[in-house]
Amino acid sequence: MSAVPFSKISSPLNALLTAIGLLAVAMLTTPDLAGETRLVVEAVLAAIWVVYVLQLSGTLLVRRRRRVSGGNAALVIDLLAVFVPLAAFLLIASRDRSLYCAIWLLKPLRDSTFFRLMAKVVANESRNLLGVTSVFGIVLFGAALAGYVIERDVQPDKFGSIPQAMWWAVVTLSTTGYGDEIPQSLAGRVLAGLVMMSGIGIFALWAGILATGFYEEVRRQDFVRNWQLVAAVPLFQKLGSTALIEIVRALRPRIVPAGAVICRKGDVGDQMFFIVEGRVSVATPDHAVELGTGSFFGEMALISGEPRSATVSAATEVSLLSLYAVDFQMLSSSSPEIAEIIRKTALERRGGIPKS
Repeated sequence: MSAVPFSKISSPLNALLTAIGLLAVAMLTTPDLAGETRLVVEAVLAAIWVVYVLQLSGTLLVRRRRRVSGGNAALVIDLLAVFVPLAAFLLIASRDRSLYCAIWLLKPLRDSTFFRLMAKVVANESRNLLGVTSVFGIVLFGAALAGYVIERDVQPDKFGSIPQAMWWAVVTLSTTGYGDEIPQSLAGRVLAGLVMMSGIGIFALWAGILATGFYEEVRRQDFVRNWQLVAAVPLFQKLGSTALIEIVRALRPRIVPAGAVICRKGDVGDQMFFIVEGRVSVATPDHAVELGTGSFFGEMALISGEPRSATVSAATEVSLLSLYAVDFQMLSSSSPEIAEIIRKTALERRGGIPKS
């Protein structure tokens, strides 16, 4: 097998190899691991390392052939996954050299869209996150200072200095409550209660900022993707940006695999469909009719309220945009020319004559 296919190792396989490798690293730290078993575990690590070498070779070869300049993060991770364990094996003689295979923890980040999304969210919300972090630092040091002043004479072994009291402040502010350091005075316990409530509020702020950032970023990406899909439909290409925004909000994207039934004859029609990519087959009484990119169907049931007159299935994998009845009414009021085209097409397919 050539090296190129190894450059396309899927994310789940990368995650599986990483999990196996880290499990092997953990097993090698067991003192009573038998000699033969240890050799088998080390062989597993070596095999995973060989796979990563082939993946790196394939990545470099593909980049050279296609002259790719982006994707440097993935290349750096591939390089670290190969050369850090190799350097540990060549330069470190102790039993800890297998621990350097823990660099494979970075492998799941190589193709993960989640971590790219998380990086964007953190970058977008960096000011707010930094502000809350500053508040956390202020409360942390203030709590340690107050705990030191209040408890230093009562518990000099635990609150004898601000650095010692800092551990209590961290545990209390994070509401972990290990119980190894507990204020004995009334003032100290009141302080601990205030610090715990402050910690709850600070962590809630962090969580709220990240949750809002994730929601806004996902919504932005969905809007951009839907905009591109809507703009690809010929019926909408002559519209202005304001009308397109309303349509993007109204239409719902959907991917249908080949052979799947999209709607059946006799069903209640509550939505119509626009084809962005692919082909569908409409089973008419006489013969099947295929509709391709830019076409739409299902409008008759939406306009007349009658049951579906034909069964429509996906001839190929098809990308659709669905428009529900409520949203069709909104579209009719905001873009009457689009609604009129849909009505005329429905009448033509039905064999009727549009009335002026």
